[in-house]
Amino acid sequence: MVPDGKYCLVLSTCPNNQEADKLARSLVESHLAACVQITGITSYYEWKNEVNKDEERLLLIKTLTERYDEIEQFITQHHSYDVPEIITIPIHNGSDAYLNWIGEIVKNPAS
Repeated sequence: MVPDGKYCLVLSTCPNNQEADKLARSLVESHLAACVQITGITSYYEWKNEVNKDEERLLLIKTLTERYDEIEQFITQHHSYDVPEIITIPIHNGSDAYLNWIGEIVKNPAS
């Protein structure tokens, strides 16, 4: 059984592969995330009173919930968007082995 609220999936979008790759690699290298998957998506959104359609890269960031604030700060500092998408989805259930792996990889300097 997964401790409620311990693990989460953080979602963020990037305008291109280069930025997505750079953010993903940096998040994993810094142990803020155990894994980041990148997939292509089409986004429709309103920005500055205009409806836009863009091809983007969606980052699926697997991490510990307690590291969210650091991840938000990291993405905000290294992202090209004025207002990058940064949202979290709690993981309520999953493979114990996989979730334990996330916990081992994502190091918390406070502990």
